[in-house]
Amino acid sequence: MNSEDILSLAPPKADMRVSYGRDPNQFVDLRLPKAKGLHSLLINVHGGFWRAQYDLAHAGHLCAALTAKGIATANLEYRRVGNPGGGWPGTFEDVRAAYRFLMQNAGQYEFDAKSVVVMGHSAGGQLALCLAAHEPEVKRAISLAGVVDLLEAYRLHLSNNAVVEFLGGKPEDVADHYREANPMKLSIAARQWLVHGTEDDIVPFAFSKDYVAAKQKAREDVRLVEIRGAGHFDVIDPRSGAWGRVEGAVVEAVG
Repeated sequence: MNSEDILSLAPPKADMRVSYGRDPNQFVDLRLPKAKGLHSLLINVHGGFWRAQYDLAHAGHLCAALTAKGIATANLEYRRVGNPGGGWPGTFEDVRAAYRFLMQNAGQYEFDAKSVVVMGHSAGGQLALCLAAHEPEVKRAISLAGVVDLLEAYRLHLSNNAVVEFLGGKPEDVADHYREANPMKLSIAARQWLVHGTEDDIVPFAFSKDYVAAKQKAREDVRLVEIRGAGHFDVIDPRSGAWGRVEGAVVEAVG
């Protein structure tokens, strides 16, 4: 069994499913540690190249693993390309609304509002960093094999031009969308961890490497967690050899 099989494995059941909006796709799956008291919160944004055919289920495994380590997790679902209202800006509006909902209700769910990390995998990495750029209260963000440069994603035609579907056109046609949504071009004050496997054949490792170099030059607080030999799905698979590095980055971020 390889890490790509994580997409089809049923995850452990969440403690509760909570809606943050009226659309059927506007909800979060919460997993809460058994210990009493305030808990650090990891908000996870799943990937799937922003398309409706991929939902949050596969990300439940990493959320369950982190909750077992004492971190509350919120696995976030959102409208995607193919859903009514999905794509830019609706998809990002959902992520933003979910974040605000969780912060407004932190007391009810015993989250420590001062210890919150937003994390996303693949396309979710783009959404997580974009949230950090547009919501100043986000202080820590993690990208796992993230699509963090949308212009480069377009140049490479990743996943059959998924970014064109997401943003509604080519860069020359919807330049404002590429400007608003592209983490590479946004100013981000939050601390950032870019976690990426060197053998990723879906989102090349160079995405994170080049992002970190550019952002460090711009004096942003960003670091690269390079995982030698890891592929695209290893970074979200708690069974993989890469998982220890991912878990370490999360523990460092919430600490």
